[in-house]
Amino acid sequence: MILVTGGAGFIGSNFILNWLSTSNEPIVNLDKLTYAGNLRNLSSIERLQRYHFICGDIADTELVVKLLNNFQPRAIVNFAAESHVDRSILNPELFVRTNALGIVKLLESVRSYWASLTAKEQFDFRFLQISTDEVYGNHDGMHPPFTELDARNPTNPYSASKASGDHLVRSFLNTYKLPVQTVHCCNNYGPRHFPEKLIPMTILNAVDGQDIPIYGDGLQMRSWLYVVDTCNAIKRVLGAGAIGCVYNIGTAEEKSNLDVVIEICKHLDEIHPKKTGGSYRAQIKHVTDRSGHDRSYLMCSRKAQVELDWKPLETFSTGIRKTIEWYLREDH
Repeated sequence: MILVTGGAGFIGSNFILNWLSTSNEPIVNLDKLTYAGNLRNLSSIERLQRYHFICGDIADTELVVKLLNNFQPRAIVNFAAESHVDRSILNPELFVRTNALGIVKLLESVRSYWASLTAKEQFDFRFLQISTDEVYGNHDGMHPPFTELDARNPTNPYSASKASGDHLVRSFLNTYKLPVQTVHCCNNYGPRHFPEKLIPMTILNAVDGQDIPIYGDGLQMRSWLYVVDTCNAIKRVLGAGAIGCVYNIGTAEEKSNLDVVIEICKHLDEIHPKKTGGSYRAQIKHVTDRSGHDRSYLMCSRKAQVELDWKPLETFSTGIRKTIEWYLREDH
């Protein structure tokens, strides 16, 4: 049994579906169901006996301790987070409350549970924190990609709150010997992504005939990883990753935001042509850049590839095609 927190969100729901399709081990999903949590993401498994959903907050210590004692998970994978930079600029306190204070409350609940386990159960237990490449801060393009040894240098309230959570996780290893692991993911894309993010917004706005907004010049560089590849990496970390280790999970295939949008338009022109003719590229509209917009988060994933025998199976071209086809099929 494993406990997943934030499992109704984008990466969390994909991870649960991926896990249950490849393993007989049950999953408990704890999710507060904020605006980005959607149980429709998991409707195909809601009656599966190996799956249990509980609506609740990771900061609710009484609830979390009760769940841990009742279900006795061997591992916890924490996806629960506020994750949209724009929203963090408008309300930084909310992000600190979830991504830092929520983490310390969750860790305290887990520490209490872990202390009650047998020596073997303690040895086998894992707490896996899902984090972001943004904790490293802006990459200047002049130096090698960030590695797990680079200092954290967050530049916006979202990344600062995630870095705080990462430090707290690490502190529970050093202070209490809690067996923790952390992964830093680059930008993910794929099915079930909340429409405020660049790729689903571009797809949905394009087919709806609306403007496709691009911040500033659109030349901000990002690495993009298909969400199923991320799920496979997380499973490898749980199964083979060392206690206390941090793993960067990403791809060297870096693209500008503008190139991402142009490629989506190219695929849509081919598989879902506009009834009025012409290309979806005509709907691209450059808008005022957001405050403190980092130009790049280039990150090296060699450690995960070597130590965990993991590598992405999808290129951006194949992954984005699958993503577009999923959104065209789904009723949004």
